[in-house]
Amino acid sequence: MSRRTSRPRQQPAAPRITPASPCPCGLSATYGECCGRFHSGSAAAPTCEALMRSRYTAFAVQDAAYLLRTWHPETRPPGVDFDPAMRWTGLEILDTTDGSAFHTTGTVTFRAHYTDDGRPGSLHEQSRFVRHEGAWVYAAAVFVD
Repeated sequence: MSRRTSRPRQQPAAPRITPASPCPCGLSATYGECCGRFHSGSAAAPTCEALMRSRYTAFAVQDAAYLLRTWHPETRPPGVDFDPAMRWTGLEILDTTDGSAFHTTGTVTFRAHYTDDGRPGSLHEQSRFVRHEGAWVYAAAVFVD
C-alpha cells in the first residue's frame, strides 16, 4: 500500500566535492586547482578542452550557474535540470580540433560515462566551442553514437 503525502519528494544532493577532492574531469589536479577555479570565476578556461572538462565537472557537481554562464547566448536554454538518479563517473577526451588561445573556434570529441539509477551508460559527443566576448563558450553538439 502506498502512502501519499503533500510534501514534495526531496532529491538526493550532488556528490560532495571539496577543493581538495580529485577533480571529476579526470586530470590529476584537485578540484580547487583544476575546474573549481573556473566554476568560482577566479579563472577562465584557456582552451576549449579546458572548458569542456569544466562543463563536464559542472554537470557532476550540479553547478547550473556555471553551465549557463559558459553557454553561448544564442543556444543557451532558460535553465538546466539535473536528473537526481544520474551520476557522472568519468570523462574521456577522444579528440580536439583547434580551440587554443590562437583560435576562435574549436571542437572536442569525448565520451562521458555515467550511471543512471545504478545502470552504467555513456554519452559520445562532439561539442563545438566559440569565443564570445573573449571567452570560450559552448555553442552546440552532435551526438556521435
